[in-house]
Amino acid sequence: MRWERLFSDLEAQAEAVGAAELAGEVAERTRIQVGKLRLGDRLRGALGHPVRIALTGGDEATGELRRVGPDWVLVEEASGREALVATAWVTGIDGLGLTSSVPGSEGRVGSKLDLRRALRGLARDRAPLRIGFPDATALAGTIDRVGADFVEVAIHPVGELRRHGAVRAVRAVPIGAIAVVRTR
Repeated sequence: MRWERLFSDLEAQAEAVGAAELAGEVAERTRIQVGKLRLGDRLRGALGHPVRIALTGGDEATGELRRVGPDWVLVEEASGREALVATAWVTGIDGLGLTSSVPGSEGRVGSKLDLRRALRGLARDRAPLRIGFPDATALAGTIDRVGADFVEVAIHPVGELRRHGAVRAVRAVPIGAIAVVRTR
């Protein structure tokens, strides 16, 4: 009888040690996997969900997360406007939930659709918009051209289309200075 209890006790101890080692290994592997996640992976896991994105200077974009690029996110705001947010100026994001995408799952094409290319699409559409800067100032107009590291904006009154008589000035803006672009 004594031997039986001794062996049972030893087996229980071995099982407890094995369970603790397994739990430690799972925790370590989880830390390694989370350490490989980028912000874009985390954001792609929240596509279609409501988010609140806080920006430097106090501005924020709140609405449904629609798309994620390598250095930008697109939010459809309640007003029906879309906000193209440069992640370089993001100070926090609420509403991501628990899901993340697998690192690298954006694909080759998605990984190349940077903010410059998104701005080119807006220039091609001749969309009137508001460009927000990190200091919470804004500029209303239409993007005329997109260079390698800048955009040229035809500044005109909100609500007016880009017409020769409505344009007050054309301003070159470094792409790195753009925090958010909102369609009007």
